[in-house]
Amino acid sequence: MTRLAHERHCQEIAHQIGELRAVVTSGADLSRAVPTTPDWSLEELVRHLGGALRWVALMVRTGAVEETPEEDVPEFEGPGVRGDAAALDAWLAESGELVVGALREAGPDARVWSWAGIDNAGFWARRMTHEVTVHRADATLAAGLPYEVAPEVAADAVDEWLEIVEWAQRTMPDDEVHGLRGPLRTLHLHATDTEAEWLIRLDEDGVSWSRGHEKATVALRGPLTWVLLAFYRRITLDDPRVEVLGERKVLEHWLALASFG
Repeated sequence: MTRLAHERHCQEIAHQIGELRAVVTSGADLSRAVPTTPDWSLEELVRHLGGALRWVALMVRTGAVEETPEEDVPEFEGPGVRGDAAALDAWLAESGELVVGALREAGPDARVWSWAGIDNAGFWARRMTHEVTVHRADATLAAGLPYEVAPEVAADAVDEWLEIVEWAQRTMPDDEVHGLRGPLRTLHLHATDTEAEWLIRLDEDGVSWSRGHEKATVALRGPLTWVLLAFYRRITLDDPRVEVLGERKVLEHWLALASFG
């Protein structure tokens, strides 16, 4: 699998927003706590995500050269009335249209500030794809509804997370990821329903990774959707949809120090 194209990211953002809107309008209790984001209710999760989409849309549309304050983003916080699924749905739909429209109009190479030093709209198309993909999982699982994600999207989400971990260890000397340095240990992620596999190496130099199959200190196996969600700590390692083989503590240590999303 190769990295997704800009237009594919735009398509997936639109798709994921549509799927999340179906959760909002499903009759689920918007005040229900979301177990994987325990500080938020389902409504607060949706408002967080919609605000982030509008923030990115504004930065892409204006070609921001520095971070735009949230207070400068129109309708960042969402509808004034709480608990109104129809109003929340309409606001979320508009949020998705704004960001997808801005990203498509700009194209992947348009200059835009980002926190990762990749200052183009392509970074934000990819980042928002996986922001929505994983937060839709939060909302969907909280509502007790089925969840699935396209294999190429799930694989790109794992790649992006690993790239962000590498970025953090290069640029953030105080980040927890440096706690992964030490004697050689390896992690193998193995999707049982596709050909997607990863080998993550932890040693004195930090984190490095590649795609492929190799015997490792610990392996995380299962359908790619559930490997992704376990890797993002959206399901536990005891979930029957995944299997851990080898030295489980190595994987637990990784998840504790390299968490993201």
